Amino acid sequence: MTRTAARELARDSAPGTEPGLPDLIPDPYYIQSTTYVQRAPMYSLRCAAEENCLASTAYRSSVKDWDTRVLLRFPQRVKNQGTADFLPSRPRYAWEWHSCHRHYHSMDQFSHYDLLERSSQRRVAEGHKASFCLEDTSCDPGYYRRYACTAHTQGLSPGCYDTYNAEIDCQWIDITDVKPGNYILKITANPDFQVPESDFSNNVVRCDVRYTGQYATASGCHISSY
Repeated sequence: MTRTAARELARDSAPGTEPGLPDLIPDPYYIQSTTYVQRAPMYSLRCAAEENCLASTAYRSSVKDWDTRVLLRFPQRVKNQGTADFLPSRPRYAWEWHSCHRHYHSMDQFSHYDLLERSSQRRVAEGHKASFCLEDTSCDPGYYRRYACTAHTQGLSPGCYDTYNAEIDCQWIDITDVKPGNYILKITANPDFQVPESDFSNNVVRCDVRYTGQYATASGCHISSY
């Protein structure tokens, strides 16, 4: 779904009224706080490989269990600052059970991750995050959790945050084939506009990333409109 189509769907859902809508906004400072490089053998990434969380070169027949992948890891925290629940794009009966990670996926992509060359903006690597388990991890004072993975419910309430720590599977970009240099880390919530929102201009965070080949640092993370 395009951004325009999502806005029109929201507008047409309640003719003559101003419907309540969610509004996702990622936390740029949370991303910047813990960004690092991890080297992991393929045998420890089997679940992630099943969910297509690695670069295409990881799926070659020549790749062995003891071969190492280089992962740019970072956390993510997304707030719903809108006036309605952010609900998965799929109805409950269409959620997919992933036996390896033992959780349901309720969206094809809740977030998309791109690593861009700083000068040309060319994409050099990418990753994605299917909804690991979309829930109210925490809430602002006066708001209360209503969605929890342990209760087999998924959603994000107004005033609440869905948080993914950096060590969670697929919370990364596979940079095994990326050369050292200066890059832009681009993180987009609700990237395909599958769920209508009141504002799509605050769904993207961009960070400056310096990758030395051994470690990486993120700085200057900020909300961006593109």
